[in-house]
Amino acid sequence: MNKKIKNIIKELIPYVVILLVVVLIRTYLVTPIMVNGPSMQPTLSGGEIMILNKRGKIDRFDVVVVDIKSEDIIKRVIAMPGETISCENGIVYVNDRRQDEEYSKGITTDFDKVTLGEDEYFVLGDNRENSLDSRRFGAFKEEQIKGTAKLVLFPFNKFGNIE
Repeated sequence: MNKKIKNIIKELIPYVVILLVVVLIRTYLVTPIMVNGPSMQPTLSGGEIMILNKRGKIDRFDVVVVDIKSEDIIKRVIAMPGETISCENGIVYVNDRRQDEEYSKGITTDFDKVTLGEDEYFVLGDNRENSLDSRRFGAFKEEQIKGTAKLVLFPFNKFGNIE
């Protein structure tokens, strides 16, 4: 190999390493994701960009990204594995306990009691009158949840933790 090619390869190595690190981080740890549509208003609005954490534990009230038929939807975890959830007269109950849902908007349509399996989550959009969620699709398996979103990056005036 001539000297010129060796020097070019030597100069490219740091860039290749940086690119590899970025690809690995996006694939296995975190990645940006954009909110699409009004289903999470007033918490999130269409066009906002969040950081999706692909690792870690899923907790009640976390905002998660769910893969449904190769499409990502962003919703809030309301019920955890093994719990029961229902809605009567617009009031959501988890394990027969009324839920205080300060983050939600609109009236939640009633649905019958659902008992979740040991790897299932029940998710709802915060904008209850304009959300396709577990009321329509049923509970989601843990493997369908791509991760949690706890930080808005853009627009900059909304930068910070998701409540």
